[in-house]
Amino acid sequence: MARLIVFDMDGVIADVASSWVYVHQRFGVNNDKSLHAYLKGEIDDLQFIRSDIKLWREKDPGVSATKIMKILEEVPLMPGAEETVRELRNRGFRTAIVSAGIDLLADLVIERIPFDAHLANGFETDENGRLNGNGILQVRLMDKGEAVRRIANELEASKEETVSVGNSRYDVSMFEKSGFGIAFCPEDDTVRKAADAVVDKKDLREILRFI
Repeated sequence: MARLIVFDMDGVIADVASSWVYVHQRFGVNNDKSLHAYLKGEIDDLQFIRSDIKLWREKDPGVSATKIMKILEEVPLMPGAEETVRELRNRGFRTAIVSAGIDLLADLVIERIPFDAHLANGFETDENGRLNGNGILQVRLMDKGEAVRRIANELEASKEETVSVGNSRYDVSMFEKSGFGIAFCPEDDTVRKAADAVVDKKDLREILRFI
């Protein structure tokens, strides 16, 4: 029986494909080069995060966490997200976010929706709140399942008691560390085939019938 429901953030709780890319677009930059290097194993997760931050600092050397937060404040919640999480909590489930997205967006989300725990990535700032170029790594993109395991241990839920909800191939490892995986508006057949259930309607409340 499920006790813990773990959600990816970008594309599941937040209605944005990638919080990092959302910020890139506001700065008029793209991270295609570093993404390709990451996928080929030429750089690791922390180097990938640093390369993203570098793009912003090249456009705005004094960019602050406050500026990034204001950009992320524009990101809408997924339709049905608030109602779904509140209903799950009313039913007695614990809820968590595991995301390789930006932790500032996760902070904004949990101001509106209560979660028991969350893990996401971010960046360090100097004494004036400006980004210093260093990243904060909590969730490895290619091994989000490890973060699910940490959250489950923290909230005292076994693999069999854990349900994960994701939308991309990077979320398959979340399913592997859970007793049940739900693909929400899956990006491709990889995540669709790896899941135990699939929701194609862009309304997070649709997952409730599987839990």
